[in-house]
Amino acid sequence: MARFSEDAGKAQRFDVNLSILFTELPLLQRPAAAAAAGFTAVELWWPWIETPTPPRGELDALKKALDDAGTRLVGLNFYAGRLPGPDRGALSVPGEESDRFRANVDVAADFAASVGCTALNALYGNRVDGVDPAAQDALALENLVLAARAADRIGATLLVEALNKPESPRYPLVSAPAAVEVVDRVNEATGLGNAKFLLDLYHLSMNGEDLDAVIDAYAAKTGHVQIADNPGRGAPGTGDLDLSGLLTRLRGAGYDGWVGLEYKSGDRPGADAFDWLPRPLRAAD
Repeated sequence: MARFSEDAGKAQRFDVNLSILFTELPLLQRPAAAAAAGFTAVELWWPWIETPTPPRGELDALKKALDDAGTRLVGLNFYAGRLPGPDRGALSVPGEESDRFRANVDVAADFAASVGCTALNALYGNRVDGVDPAAQDALALENLVLAARAADRIGATLLVEALNKPESPRYPLVSAPAAVEVVDRVNEATGLGNAKFLLDLYHLSMNGEDLDAVIDAYAAKTGHVQIADNPGRGAPGTGDLDLSGLLTRLRGAGYDGWVGLEYKSGDRPGADAFDWLPRPLRAAD
């Protein structure tokens, strides 16, 4: 596996997505596993895919696991349906899914506040047969405004993410400009300015976008970055992306936030999925 540029690594703050790495372990054991691998920061998709409102005891248990491991949660998804899987978001899906998203907004924000998390990701939601896309977009804006206000209440950023069309063909935000347009609409509607772009280099590369141009155009509107190599969605060095160079470019464009490791470890346990990153570069201040 190719070695990641040490200079590029020194300029970043890396966190581990515990919803895609260390999945051979139960959820509550993953923060400690990340800490044992040298990481001090983690992120999560909404862990309770069956419910937007888990019992208080389950929320408290996750907080304790994070605290006991000494890991900081730096990013959390709002309820987004079944991930990974065909469901991609809930907030623009009329009926039960939209209601579930709304029920989750304050639950997720309050949990984020309890663990010091300052970034909440709201996946947009697939297009639905028989529903006017304009009606879905209006519902999405309404729910994103609610989410932005909840995030603002706890001093957090609301993230809007572009996915990729090959893997999520019914998800409408499959380019950086499409996601940034939604970010701008939310900020205009709320006047809060706390909506930001989640720049996922894997998804954008799958869409065939010019990643250098995306970074140059949208670094100032980026609130979080996620990485995986392409093809394969594996660790840096397993595909063709110059992730070292892209992160260096992001830093040069002014981005100094978190970089989430959101890749698949393949048939190896999560603890063996970080040979590309020297251990001294894993812990973030």
